[in-house]
Amino acid sequence: MCGIVGAIAQRPVAAILLEGLKRLEYRGYDSAGLAVLSADGGICRLRTLGKVAKLVDAVAAEPVGGTVGIAHTRWATHGEPSTENAHPHLSGDRCAIVHNGIIENHAALRAEQIAAGHRFTSQTDTEVVVHAIYDELDAGYSLTDAVRRTRGRLEGAYALGVIDARDPTRLVATRQGSPLVIGVGFQEHFIASDVFALLPVTNRFIFLEEGDLAELRLDGVTIWDRAGDIVERPVRESRVAADSAERGEYRHFMLKEIFEQPRAIADTLEGRIGAERVLPEAFGLEAEAVLATARAVTIVACGTSYHAGLVAKYWIEALANIPCRVEVASEYRYRKHVVPEDALFVTISQSGETADTLAALRIAKESGYAKTLAICNVPESSLVRESDLVLLTHAGPEIGVASTKAFTTQLVALLLLTLSLARTRGMDADAEARAVGLLRGLTAKLEEVLAIDARIAELAEHFIEKKHCLFLGRGEEYPIAMEGALKLKEISYIHAEAYPAGELKHGPLALIDEDMPVVAVAPNNALLEKLKSNLEEVRARGGQLFVFADTQVPMQEEPGITVIRLPETGDLIDPIVFTIPMQLLAYHVATLKGTDVDQPRNLAKSVTVE
Repeated sequence: MCGIVGAIAQRPVAAILLEGLKRLEYRGYDSAGLAVLSADGGICRLRTLGKVAKLVDAVAAEPVGGTVGIAHTRWATHGEPSTENAHPHLSGDRCAIVHNGIIENHAALRAEQIAAGHRFTSQTDTEVVVHAIYDELDAGYSLTDAVRRTRGRLEGAYALGVIDARDPTRLVATRQGSPLVIGVGFQEHFIASDVFALLPVTNRFIFLEEGDLAELRLDGVTIWDRAGDIVERPVRESRVAADSAERGEYRHFMLKEIFEQPRAIADTLEGRIGAERVLPEAFGLEAEAVLATARAVTIVACGTSYHAGLVAKYWIEALANIPCRVEVASEYRYRKHVVPEDALFVTISQSGETADTLAALRIAKESGYAKTLAICNVPESSLVRESDLVLLTHAGPEIGVASTKAFTTQLVALLLLTLSLARTRGMDADAEARAVGLLRGLTAKLEEVLAIDARIAELAEHFIEKKHCLFLGRGEEYPIAMEGALKLKEISYIHAEAYPAGELKHGPLALIDEDMPVVAVAPNNALLEKLKSNLEEVRARGGQLFVFADTQVPMQEEPGITVIRLPETGDLIDPIVFTIPMQLLAYHVATLKGTDVDQPRNLAKSVTVE
């Protein structure tokens, strides 16, 4: 979603704001802008439609001085993408604001303000906030109190950064439902949507909690909680490297992140497995007792993380022998629930700020779930802070909007959870040792798959003129087929759908012809013969088959069938290994079609509003 950056310093801040916006581009946006308090007591604002590079050019053509400022990348919610709707928004010549989130009662506030004489220059919900703050300033309140009084009238989710042309000594920020972090420097302080934006200027951060209001000055930060009491929030040092958001030798972040998966998985496993078992401390001090008493598991997630949960359902029910249900968070939060007795509630999110997943977690805690567990990539995120148990995936920063290494590290984390649950239910020690051995060999298998990248790039040429594509899988490979279809549609804009292969005769077979490529995930497992029968149905109707199969699968290339060989693995880790070629196929099709691989249209990396 949208990105916020702000700074108060003793040096010019425009360059800091622009660099921060560049580092937030992965979140998805359609316009960008900044506002800086000028030396003459005014506000200098520049806004552009399109990429941050256009804003950089605008600042180069019209230099912006000043030591206090705010900046923003916008992803349209209320009002079309346009310069007028871009942030920051102003009220009069005094107050400027940037905002992430959605103000749900904006229509009522807008009607009130129009009646009071305010003139609106945008279609956004944000503009009502800046006019409300201006009214409080005009009534004589300080900027901090003006923001405090205004937020009491707001309904919805927001993270705000606010400056006042008549008070260059402070920058005010607040959050409710949208993430916001404070960067701590020496005689300078910053705000941003996440730490990556600020890594060039600081590695020390304060993570605001729900309802916090912060006043940033040169010499310090004051924070009030939701109740209005001054509170101390801990300052944390980030271990994320400032250059982690660079592409290096790779053409796109997505390709870089695909090739980072062996290392990311090794990092996720480090310290979590012993010679022959999963270490119970991996999930926290209470974990062993909690997992031993869990009689059911509910997994809630969105998008790619939901697909990871679907794979885990197969694992948990097969190995731990307890019921597991998996739900889309945006649906879960709006229906009635039956809470299983002694159930563990598991949330999965790359960012830890996914609005629907966070809302589902809060509902679960009120509904009587025994314990909650978060699987997440961001240690300082809301999801992590609000869960009882946590397993961090250690994928590192993922900049490409289409998730790659976040997904495979989530699968590894879920397999660790499965094995831990299974052990408490009497899993044979030798069986666990075999599973741990497969995990230890996983990075080498992934390196073997990455070595056939050129072969998959050639394969991609068969797809560039196609409008539709089907993906097929059986068992735990069905969610991998779903993930493959999602990747292809996300970045190449080819319509793609996934089906359990056994469902072909129940409708999808009607679509098969020579113009419909069919991608099949075919490891050498117990369902292989069933899958081969399903593929024959495709061949008989002239479909073009592209089969990803390991070296033990007895299947030969012939007219209408292309076989891409993967290394032999083992049932348990097949879903992780077979994910990599799905990612590479989508990537190479998208590059051949010339789409924006890292920032596909209409999509955002972190979905922090409904």
